[in-house]
Amino acid sequence: MTDNTHAAHAGATAQQGSASAYERAGVSIEAGHRAVNLMKGAVARTHGPQVLGGIGGFGGLFRPEFTGMTDPVLVASTDGVGTKTKVASRVGRYGGLGADIVNHCVNDILVQGARPLFFLDYVAMGKLSPELVADVVTGAAQACEALGVALLGGETAEMPGVYVEGELDIVGTIVGVVDRPKLIDGTRIQAGDRVIALPSAGLHTNGYSLARMALDGLDWNEARSDLNGERLADLLTVPHRAYVPAFDALEAAGVDVRGMAHITGGGLVDNPPRVFPAGIGMQVDTASWTVPPVFELIVKQAQVDRHEAFRALNMGVGFLFIVPAAQEAHALAALSAAGQQPWVIGEMIAGQGVTFTGGQGS
Repeated sequence: MTDNTHAAHAGATAQQGSASAYERAGVSIEAGHRAVNLMKGAVARTHGPQVLGGIGGFGGLFRPEFTGMTDPVLVASTDGVGTKTKVASRVGRYGGLGADIVNHCVNDILVQGARPLFFLDYVAMGKLSPELVADVVTGAAQACEALGVALLGGETAEMPGVYVEGELDIVGTIVGVVDRPKLIDGTRIQAGDRVIALPSAGLHTNGYSLARMALDGLDWNEARSDLNGERLADLLTVPHRAYVPAFDALEAAGVDVRGMAHITGGGLVDNPPRVFPAGIGMQVDTASWTVPPVFELIVKQAQVDRHEAFRALNMGVGFLFIVPAAQEAHALAALSAAGQQPWVIGEMIAGQGVTFTGGQGS
């Protein structure tokens, strides 16, 4: 059952009279209802006047307003949080996963200049824990509320035998809009343009299979000197950042953003080229920032070479803006005034792909 009540999958097919038999098969309809009751207030707070019908329909209803747009184009993306779910299970912290999936999806469509309209989530477990699911969805709702996004619908599925008990899977879908004349597709990027980076908050939602392999034998609750006194349990569960406010600051300042890149799976090696026009590459100066200690610990423990690390992990870089060289200082000032921590990470050059200087990326 997919609706904007996040009802359990069990509720779609079980008849009232066969509920006990269904429960013997491992599916609890009542647990699904309890999960809904725990999360519905947080979900409802994301609903503005564009959401029609409220909570409870088979499908979410959204009436968009495209005032001021000449040629509105819908932009959609769907993704998951990968094996960060296993980290959450290990440390018993699930709420951040909701913010992870919302912010990841929102950043993906931001690359094309799109503003998010509504979001849908899918949470699945082998045995449903209403409190755990409510924790995740409430986190997603709070992230949506902070960005002005409607959490329009979702699915909570209980599927014994498919998922390991005590673990879960999370998927999110975002739909946004951009006015076609303002679509950012990278075609205007030129050699000489500057690349401005913003830091990640940690691993975000990628590289956790490598991180878990590398760090599995360590004590995650130990305050480590090589992590500046911090604990892996804290560092590995920091939610994914949203970069919409940073783009808002650049747009308000009149900066010509010619391209953007969200640094996810594939890192700085594979993500930026997705927006490059033919004949243009990027040169990244790895001496322009200090790689956070958690990444260095993963690299050390996994014994991976630097190039592989820059492809598997974001290495402390969350998002890139490509702007004209003449607007570099203006862009940096606008971002800093908005509370961001930008730096110039490199520039666009004639060529292809991403090359590294500074000695770290090769």
